[in-house]
Amino acid sequence: MLQKELIGRVLNNIEKVMIGKRDIAELSMTALLAGGHVLLEDVPGVGKTMMVKALARSIGADFKRIQFTPDLLPSDVLGVSIYNPREMEFEFRPGPIMGNIILADEINRTSPKTQSALLEGMEESSVTIDGETMRIPQPFFVMATQNPIEYEGTYPLPEAQLDRFLFKLKMGYPTPREEIEVLRRAEQEIPIDNLETVITLDDLINLQHAVKDVVVSDAVKSYIVTCANETRNNPFVYLGVSPRGSLSLMKACQAYALLVGRMYVTPDDVQYLAPFVFGHRMILKPEAKYEGIESDEIIERILAKVSVPFDQVSIK
Repeated sequence: MLQKELIGRVLNNIEKVMIGKRDIAELSMTALLAGGHVLLEDVPGVGKTMMVKALARSIGADFKRIQFTPDLLPSDVLGVSIYNPREMEFEFRPGPIMGNIILADEINRTSPKTQSALLEGMEESSVTIDGETMRIPQPFFVMATQNPIEYEGTYPLPEAQLDRFLFKLKMGYPTPREEIEVLRRAEQEIPIDNLETVITLDDLINLQHAVKDVVVSDAVKSYIVTCANETRNNPFVYLGVSPRGSLSLMKACQAYALLVGRMYVTPDDVQYLAPFVFGHRMILKPEAKYEGIESDEIIERILAKVSVPFDQVSIK
């Protein structure tokens, strides 16, 4: 299948610089195909920035990096209108959000006002400046990073704003063998410098359109909704997954099915992606934290409890 071949090119290209992170590359590509965004939470130095750079280069996208700091203003992200005395009119200078692939580095280090400016653009795919609404170029994909071990001087994202991200992922450390391979490849040159474009932006847009044609049966839709409803009734959950979360999981499953070469969604797709979609959308009660129960454990229990539908989808 041509679509699977195009996606495979991107994933294989990313693997030239990212050793042992095929699963993270697949999930990032899934989010991109679904039109969603990714929050990467992990310690420094595990390749978060390298991942998004490799993805941008692989598809020939306009890559922009925003380094979030406490003094960053919304205009530094969105852009600003500046008066041109020669033309006697205001000119709009676009900010770094006006790109295809955006790396929002250390998003929890900036003020809530600036965070909201970015998240509004992610949700609406447009920005409003001086009363004028401007569309963000498509495709548009944000990969935000945050450090989970440093809390001094940070502004944690509110739970309601975390909902803007399709996935929340953790990369983790490489194995010793993988780390040795990283050192070997970087001994003479930096691999990212030689990374080439393997598909065009038009190819990516066509793939995003193809995601909408992936079949989701009524049985699988019911399975998704039942799992989401279980989070709302769980005794350890204060606020469960919203209908937006159910919709996000369905879109993610459609994109993942296309990525693996299928034109239909299976319950296995739902089970695999549910922790990445639901985990950051749940607010746990204090009792859960006292007992050391995390979101992933609750989702695992729910998936084990809800009966899996037996569903056959015929592909004509």
